[in-house]
Formats: sequence, C-alpha cells, structure tokens
Amino acid sequence: MTSIRKPALTLAALLMVWGGTGLASAQASDDTWITTKIRIALMTTDGAGRNAVKVDTEHGKVTMHGTVDSQAVKDKAEATVRAVGGVTDIRNLLQVVKQSSQESVKAVDKDVKDAVEKALKADERLEGIKVKSVENGLVFLDGNTTNLASELRAIETAYGIAGVRQVDSGIETKEK
Repeated sequence: MTSIRKPALTLAALLMVWGGTGLASAQASDDTWITTKIRIALMTTDGAGRNAVKVDTEHGKVTMHGTVDSQAVKDKAEATVRAVGGVTDIRNLLQVVKQSSQESVKAVDKDVKDAVEKALKADERLEGIKVKSVENGLVFLDGNTTNLASELRAIETAYGIAGVRQVDSGIETKEK
C-alpha cells in the first residue's frame, strides 16, 4: 500500500466511526424525546394505564411492558402510544392481570388542590406550573416550563398525591 493511501484510509475509517457515533447520539436523543412524550401521553389519557405502562424506545420502535387490569386498558395504551409522533413500531407486552381490590382514596377536591400545589412549590424546578383546577380527583395543571422533563415531573408529582384520580396538562413547554 502506498504511503498516501494509508492516511486516506485511516481518515476515512475515523470519519465513519465519528459519523456513526454522531448518528447514534442523535437517535438516542430522539428516542428519549419519544419516550418522554409517550409517558406524558399515557399519564394524561384516562384509561391508558398511566404508571402501570413502562416503555422502552429504540430507533423509534417502542416496547410496552407492565401489568394492566383489563384488555381495554391495554388497547387504549397502545392506541395512545401509536398517536405519538416518531413512533415507527410497537411491541405490546402488557399483561392483563385482574386486581382483587382497588382502594380508591376519596378526598375533598380543595384538599387535593392544596396538596398538589404544596408539592409543586416544594420543587423549585417546577416554578411556573400551577394547579388550574381539581374536579372529582381530576387535576388540571397549567403554566409554562422550559422542557418536557419538567412537564413530566409535574405530572408525576401530582399523581403522587392521595386523591388524584387523573392529571391533565395544559402546561406549555418551549421544547417541542
């Protein structure tokens, strides 16, 4: 091999490695964005499994796993995931497991609103997000944030409060 071809081949190999790494990094970023959007969609869609549905995304292909209490919830979760942009394929591994007894915490809406507001205020990363209303355990969040991760964190925070039946988000994020 000539002395000119060796450096050229070495340079070509390095560019392929660096280019591949850049593509992998961009794809991982896209997959993270898709997963975050899916989690928000599942948590804000009534009857879609909320926290029971776990998702993994690789190259736009989503694998759903976990347990839900009915075929209707399994189907609703899949339909919710299909509606998220960037999803190219779904592997639905959700298992239907009947719950023997579901405890339902009944709480006065005012108490739920106060508790959610207190939890949101306790996390300074959630500044700008507030509780617009609570009706029969349905919490409607409103406000602004800089990224999807903060929106997801606010939704998860609200779900952590006793008496919250569902969370809906009107939060506007600068990251789309």
